[in-house]
Amino acid sequence: MSDLCDQPIRFGIGAMSFGNFYGPTTQANSHAILEHAMQMGVTHIDTSNVYGMGGSETAIGTFFKARGSSAKDHFHIATKAGITKDADGNRIYRNDFDHLEAELDQSLHRLGIDAVDVFYIHRRQAKMPIEEATGALARLVEKGKAKSIGFSEIAPSSLRRAAAVHPIAAVQSEYSLATRAPELGLIQTCKELGTALVAFSPVGRSLLTDAPLTDEKVADLPFLSGNPRFMTPNHAANLKATEAFRALARDMGEPTAAVAIAWVLHQGLHIVPIPGTRSVTHFTELLRGTQIKLSDADQHRIEAVLPVGWAHGDRYSDAQWIGPERYC
Repeated sequence: MSDLCDQPIRFGIGAMSFGNFYGPTTQANSHAILEHAMQMGVTHIDTSNVYGMGGSETAIGTFFKARGSSAKDHFHIATKAGITKDADGNRIYRNDFDHLEAELDQSLHRLGIDAVDVFYIHRRQAKMPIEEATGALARLVEKGKAKSIGFSEIAPSSLRRAAAVHPIAAVQSEYSLATRAPELGLIQTCKELGTALVAFSPVGRSLLTDAPLTDEKVADLPFLSGNPRFMTPNHAANLKATEAFRALARDMGEPTAAVAIAWVLHQGLHIVPIPGTRSVTHFTELLRGTQIKLSDADQHRIEAVLPVGWAHGDRYSDAQWIGPERYC
């Protein structure tokens, strides 16, 4: 099994929130979350070169600089590359070695470390065979700049092809009670190959919390304002659909986000949720999910109020679907 699953707590920080993706934040907020994570024994941080255009990695790097080697030694760091722009400013994907190495070198500089624990390809370059992309990643391991490699949002069939070239430590995919496509092959393939499934957005981009985003807040977030699940009339329908889940969490005496995290963890020992947050208070609620042990009865109650397919709207718009691999 991937070393990522051997961390003290099977849980990580999704550091997209450190890059202002879900609203403005500060390095002080990000540092407070990292400090609390150290105190609570959380070790994994998952970031990317494009989160805040390097801002997320910079926030982590300045924390390491302030806290010294104890922080660097404590954390298991994953970052990604592969999303860039062409000469006209259009988004493109590059998986060639020269691009990946150049981007990783910049990430290492921002983070202030010599090597990352996991280096992912963020999005596949469609016309490049995944075997070639995997080979490029493997060369970075050989050069000592990455300790292991992974991919984000790939299909089970692609994972098998990649794993035939080099061990794949992790595959990152959206997975939650709201998004269950990974159950149709990806969870199973990751388990078979000893690959961690790193579950991003495990609380449904706020829908599976006690304080889901309002229409007013969504309007200020470019990604979500164009996301089908947060557009009219789907957003209102999803807020209504999740009311019973919030009521169930209250009945269990737990924060709703904690129950959502516990559900994800319950689906397999090789699954690592990486929720994002800008708040230590919310981070504490999320982390509480690692301490909840769901019974079979709990599982049935949860799935009774949020059965497979309950969400209104696709998880991505047509534009947002460019890059991720659909496989079912």
